Formats: sequence, C-alpha cells, structure tokens
Amino acid sequence: MQHHTRTPWKRGMLLALTIMMAFAMSACGSGASSSQPSTGNQTGSTQGNQDGDSNKAKGMRDIKVVLDWSPNTNHTGLYVAKDQGFYEAEGLNVEIIPPGQAGADALVASGEAQFGVSYQESITQARTQDVPIVSIAAVIQHNTSGFAAPTAKKIKTPKDFEGKTYGGWGSPVEEAVLRSIMEQEGADYSKVKNVSMGDVDFFTATKKDIDFAWIFYAWTGIEAELRNEPVDMMYVNQYSDKLDYYTPVLATNERLIKADPELIKAFMRATSKGYQLAIDKPEDAANMLLKAVPDLNKELVMKSQQWLAPKYKDDAPRWGEQKRSVWDNYMNWLLQHKLLEQAIDVDKAFTNDFLP
Repeated sequence: MQHHTRTPWKRGMLLALTIMMAFAMSACGSGASSSQPSTGNQTGSTQGNQDGDSNKAKGMRDIKVVLDWSPNTNHTGLYVAKDQGFYEAEGLNVEIIPPGQAGADALVASGEAQFGVSYQESITQARTQDVPIVSIAAVIQHNTSGFAAPTAKKIKTPKDFEGKTYGGWGSPVEEAVLRSIMEQEGADYSKVKNVSMGDVDFFTATKKDIDFAWIFYAWTGIEAELRNEPVDMMYVNQYSDKLDYYTPVLATNERLIKADPELIKAFMRATSKGYQLAIDKPEDAANMLLKAVPDLNKELVMKSQQWLAPKYKDDAPRWGEQKRSVWDNYMNWLLQHKLLEQAIDVDKAFTNDFLP
C-alpha cells in the first residue's frame, strides 16, 4: 500500500480554507438542525436503515467519527474502543469514516459528523472565521513532526538546508516555519530552493530532486527505518516551544457541546479507554487496527505503535489533556509572523471538560 508523506501543512493549513467554505455552504443550505446528531450511514440502503432501527430499539446512538487521513497509528485508540466494545458499553454505535473531499473539519463544523480527527493548526485558522469547531483531546502530547532528509544527504542542522531543495506544498505557514528556524540558527533561507512535491511520497521524492521534506516521524520516519533508508530528523519543537503544538487532536462542534454534553462525555470515556489500552498494550492495539484495516503494512503498524505508545500521554496528567499555554504559544507565533488575521479566543478553541 502506498503511503504519501503526511506533512503537517498539506493537510492542515490548506484544509482551513476548505473548512470555512464548506461550513459556510452547509450553514446556508442545511434545513435540518445540526445540533441533532446524524443517524445511520446515510447510504439509503435497506440494510443501513434496518441497522439504524435496530440500534434505536436497543437505545443505541449512531455516531460518526471522521478521520483526517487514511487510517494509521494516530487513530488506533478509536479502533481499539470500537473493537473492545467500549463505545457499545456507552450506548454508542460508532462508525469511523474517511474524510472524503470535504475533509474532517468541514464535516464536524457543519454537524455532518459528531467527531473528527483535526489539528491545532487548522482549528486555529478556522476559529478566526468563527467556524465553531472545538478540540476536545490531544491525541499526542508533543509535536512529532519535523524536517527529514535521507542520511546520505548529510543534512543534520537547519544551516545544512542552504543550497538544498525543500519539497513542500506552498503554504505560507510552512515557509515561515522553515525561514524562522533557519534564521534562528544563523542560516540564510534565500539559499533554499522551495518546490512543490505534489502527491509524490517522501521516498520517491528524495530519490529524485528533493533533498528534505516535513514528515511525521511516527509513520514516515518509522517506514524509513523499516526500508533501511534512515533519515536525519530535525523536530520543529526543538527550535521553538511555540511550535510544540497539538497535532493531531479530536474535535467536535459548539452546537453539539451545547445540545448534548453527555454524549461527548460518553464518547470520550470510551475513546480514552481505547488510547489507554494502546499505551499499555501497543502490540494488542496494533492488531486491532490491523483487523479493522487489513491492507495496512503490518510491520509498519507494529513498529509505529510501539514508538507512539509512550508519546500519546507522555508528561500529561492524563491522556488527551491540553494546556492553554500551548494554544496561546502557537497563536502568538502565527500573529508574530503575520500568518493569522486576528487573535482568537483560545478558551473557545479547546476544552478539557469532556475528558474522564
């Protein structure tokens, strides 16, 4: 199975515009109240309707969770909670679905799905446009993304970026992170050739004309180890605590928070148990993810799961906990680099209220 490099900006900042447009369209065009959780799988099939009726008869609530990307170890806790019956025990029939064209944030903001996998980056941008999306848990406590280069390229510090070609996606924030880190390290950003990678994966790109790119170590970095193609990794949070933001997070929308806080608490009780099992028993958790998504690379899932297990909770008092300072720091960094139109009310952007 081919995995593209999941760069933070390809799926973060560029999605922010999509969220805002899709949210605006759904707000204008939706006749139904989006504070009501959607039911069924909306395929119109007789089977789907029968399942929905059967769940209602059992007092079960049909819930949709939209992923940000194809299934991977960032999502393991969701699959574990489903596999182990943690959702069912809370009266929830949870369907985990791919983001499709609209993207997870747009579906969550519009109420098409109750929950989704998002990022602090895109929620911060969306909140400047009053898109009512709220982070309810940090999936991983610290930013595990950074600039990576095959070791043969001999790129070990930001100073080594000079004279090299960076493969990116043309996001202003992406460029600003690269520039600010280089300037901080006494390097000259103007000496970097910044080109678009399109949909080419990290391994293909760095064998052609790209020297380094932005990756998540938990997936692409682990894949590099397994391919015996090691990389030098420069995590962005090494260079500024303001870049140690939450990526990814779980999100819901303000209307559901007002209409049905108990539903969110039930979902988070089950999800927290799922991630706790992934922390305590990474191999078992990896097998549950593989059972649900059998076309994933087993060796990659196993090794990635072991690498991520201690990082889900890390130094936080409990899985999912978010600090106001992390949201403040990242927003201030964006404002400082003139990448945010205005400050947001960070207390509306995230909450720990639904964590067990």
